[in-house]
Amino acid sequence: MTTESRLPNPVKLVPEFGPVTGALFKATGNGTVPQTTIGLMQLRAGQIVGNTYLTVLHAGGLRKAGESEERITAVATWKDAPYFTEAERVALALVEAVLTPNPRGERVPDELYALASEHYDDKALATLAIAIGQVNFFVPLALIGRPFPGTSPAKQWRE
Repeated sequence: MTTESRLPNPVKLVPEFGPVTGALFKATGNGTVPQTTIGLMQLRAGQIVGNTYLTVLHAGGLRKAGESEERITAVATWKDAPYFTEAERVALALVEAVLTPNPRGERVPDELYALASEHYDDKALATLAIAIGQVNFFVPLALIGRPFPGTSPAKQWRE
């Protein structure tokens, strides 16, 4: 097993990428959704796409924010875990609905949207959608470039 990524830092390779990533972080940090909720969603997204780098990254971010190991660990089984608020559960349901194929077609049914609307206003719902898109924006780089899990962002890419 290698301890280095396949690619050098993508921002160094494609400098235009930097402002895009900065804009995504600014958009998800607009204050309409707690950063903990964003982190929980992004951890769940990393789990769903099956990427160790993203899972370790977002679990680490939640730890640094002071989240308990019980909450972090329970994200994978959030539906029956007692550690999440109703608003967090809706956010986790949304990320699963968006990222999990539905054999019946519609991934985000009206019932889920209505429930989400009870907890989040329109701007917050748009922020949740952007947060799901943000983590998925990085999925191809995580899968193709395979940055090394658990290292600092400055050291996760090959020199």
